Amino acid sequence: MSTLTLNSPYIIIDFDSTFTKVEGLDELAAIALKGHPEQDVVVQKIADLTNKGMNGEMSFAEGLRERIGLLKANRSHIEELILFLRTKVSDSFQRNKQFLTENADQIFIVSSGFKEFIIPVVTELGIHASHVYANEFRFDEEGNIIGIDEESVLSMDGGKIKLLSSLNLEGEIFAIGDGYTDYELKLSGLADRFYAFTENVERPRVMAVAEHVATSFDDFLYDNKLSRSQSYPKSRIKVLLLENVHPAALRAFEEQGFNVEFVKGALDEDELCERIKDVSIIGIRSKTNITKRVLDNANRLMAIGAFCIGTNQIDLEEAAQRGIAVFNAPYSNTRSVVELAVGEMILLIRNTVTKSNQMHAGVWDKSAVGSFEVRGKKIGMVGYGSIGTQLSVVAESLGMQVYFYDEVEKLSLGNARKVNTLDELLAVSDVISLHVDGRKENANMIGKREFDLMKDGVIFLNLSRGHVVDIAALADAVKSGKVAGAGVDVFPYEPKTNAESFVSELRGLPNVILTPHIGGSTEEAQENIGHFVPGKLLEFMNNGSSYGSVNFPEVQLPKLKDSHRLLHIHANVPGVLAKLNHIFAKNNINITGQYLKTNEHIGYVIVDIDKNYTEEFIQEVKDVEGTIRFRMLY
Repeated sequence: MSTLTLNSPYIIIDFDSTFTKVEGLDELAAIALKGHPEQDVVVQKIADLTNKGMNGEMSFAEGLRERIGLLKANRSHIEELILFLRTKVSDSFQRNKQFLTENADQIFIVSSGFKEFIIPVVTELGIHASHVYANEFRFDEEGNIIGIDEESVLSMDGGKIKLLSSLNLEGEIFAIGDGYTDYELKLSGLADRFYAFTENVERPRVMAVAEHVATSFDDFLYDNKLSRSQSYPKSRIKVLLLENVHPAALRAFEEQGFNVEFVKGALDEDELCERIKDVSIIGIRSKTNITKRVLDNANRLMAIGAFCIGTNQIDLEEAAQRGIAVFNAPYSNTRSVVELAVGEMILLIRNTVTKSNQMHAGVWDKSAVGSFEVRGKKIGMVGYGSIGTQLSVVAESLGMQVYFYDEVEKLSLGNARKVNTLDELLAVSDVISLHVDGRKENANMIGKREFDLMKDGVIFLNLSRGHVVDIAALADAVKSGKVAGAGVDVFPYEPKTNAESFVSELRGLPNVILTPHIGGSTEEAQENIGHFVPGKLLEFMNNGSSYGSVNFPEVQLPKLKDSHRLLHIHANVPGVLAKLNHIFAKNNINITGQYLKTNEHIGYVIVDIDKNYTEEFIQEVKDVEGTIRFRMLY
């Protein structure tokens, strides 16, 4: 990466809708006509003329004069406009103020706008006032705008071509702008390259003729290997969000400039193998499986976000070996699952579902037979993690006796009692609720044998994973009366979209609540997840922090300050750090911060260094034996 030199190209930048997010003349009209009864009509006419001129649909000179004729403004309005435009500088130009300042001798603003409001804005970012070429207003004695400088070539058709020709710049010239008049600089042969700038507005006719499209100034700098505020233009990073994740996730990525594709349903393996190509970040829920075959097709994938608790649908080990970090939402929807479990437990133990169905059929059966309170009953939880512990507290507050079984030693909350075996838990409990993860070893952990061990008339809940229960055995237990009521939210096979039919042996059985995997599907939970998971993914992408990853060495990093950050993911073999440090020493690289964390399979080294280094040094780091992936951030 480099800054410009004496032999570097000149950069010609448009102002309206390029350097700033808005059209200056349009905004001046809105300010000047504030409170005018025909404000909206006049402002819209001016905006329409602006768009026609920018799209090359009418004579620019003609449109400019029509706009000025509609404008009723004075110097005080221009001062107000300047204050407004200072808040509307395009984000990517604002980010790269240092580049603009350091390379001001090579940068020109060439605009069909007006110097009166352009110069005060661009000079604050380091542009020389003498390098601003634009139109000028004419004023009367009261300071009212009465016209423009008719002598200026920029007020004429082909004005930018005439102006650039008069500058006699020797060397390559790159033009950046959103309008057709900017493209004409390349068409005339004066500019060697034209970049259609689309950060603020996309003009199809301009984009159609442009050889290069810059979604931001970062994009232009990256394309030309020039110094910039970001190590990569985020617009080039593709994000694929599946299964209708909360819109908060979409907004989180779009606000930072990522290229986001949003899909409502899940994708099968064949579809995903095709769609995941060139994707850097993917967000899924529980229905999409990211297998080794999918990862084989993921040529650019850096991170996976599971917008749920479970991650058994992802090949975590394979992802880690490819340097792909996986993040989930272990806590964001736990309360929602707990509330559903409590609600279903009360409905089932009261036999409310059966009573409700009878009422809908016209049967009035006012009877207490088979209806009980939860107070005093024993609830047994299989799994005592984030959900199990919360359910434990709520159940105890309802007057229940709480028992739990977990393979991992867990601290009991309140008066909850840990039992030593699953069999012991099944035998003692009036209500059994499953809260286990989706590992393969848990497949069919509850089958005929386990149902036989339960009390007669037990209430059974599975809001964890579909494959942990033998559905046929559960159906038989319900039919025989062994299970008096069941609530099931997860199934061994689940429809991929709402259009697919749900098929199960549990359909139509009495006192059975079936829900379509909605344990965590509340507005609150999904919004929490929609913020939490993108937050982790963005920290990893922008900062390198892997804290909270389920398959990656966890490192929580400070914000990067006045350094460049090297992220080196490698196989966990001896000697890698020593080799890296040898390369740093050999190339006289000053290290301002260094972090290392490993797990069983991979190591993650993060090094903050001074900005003075060579491309050869970077290549040496990439070539270290055992390297899985290398990234640089600044």
